[in-house]
Amino acid sequence: EYDSAKAFEKAGANVITKVFKNLTPEDIRDSVKIFEESIAQSQIIMFPGGFSAGDEPDGSGKFMATLFRNPYLAEGLENLLYKQDGLVLGICNGFQALIKLGLLPGGHIETLTADHPTLTYNTIGRHLSRMVNTKVISTKSPWMCDAKAGEIYTVPISHGEGRFIASPQQVLEFNKTGQIATQYVDFDGIASMDSRFNPNQSVAAIEGIYSPDGRVFGKMAHSERCGAGISKNIPGQLEMPIFTSGVKYFK
Repeated sequence: EYDSAKAFEKAGANVITKVFKNLTPEDIRDSVKIFEESIAQSQIIMFPGGFSAGDEPDGSGKFMATLFRNPYLAEGLENLLYKQDGLVLGICNGFQALIKLGLLPGGHIETLTADHPTLTYNTIGRHLSRMVNTKVISTKSPWMCDAKAGEIYTVPISHGEGRFIASPQQVLEFNKTGQIATQYVDFDGIASMDSRFNPNQSVAAIEGIYSPDGRVFGKMAHSERCGAGISKNIPGQLEMPIFTSGVKYFK
């Protein structure tokens, strides 16, 4: 949450971090009301990663997805996207939340089916924490207006459930519609299933995807973990211009 807020503030956004209280039924009712009011006043919602919400239960993406299926919050989220001209971002656990809500890949909260794309456990069977090379594939999104297709960014990952799964037909459709945002690539910039470059073994080396109109963006690698003095010994481009692009959309 702190890294995400800092990245948005650096890009010029005014950030409000909300904590959902769930110790008592009254806390839950109050939190839903506060979240509903905050969404109505916002332009961007970000679902953060990095063990947000204590990573409970079994990955906080599941908690966040359950929370935003509340009818008041679901309506608020749809209104933000399609009546308020807003944007939604999810990184790591936040990406999981967007997938489990149905906001990705379809762009709307929906009931999931057995063949819905998902994020599941890394094939190695344990948590992974390292740097990866990710290439911008599509800029068909407000979140990538400051990036160029083909640019490669070196970004940290830190997850146990980061393997993106979709059918071959779904991957082809994502490719046609420009929804494949970023891919894990090797040193030559080629999408790879080699575990050295695609450590969680995501299908088609997909690291991030958009909704059809690009308003919703989910990715696994932690682009918010950057700044002065961070990863100083890592070569390459480190700061993917996601946050500057998102804020620029409203200027």
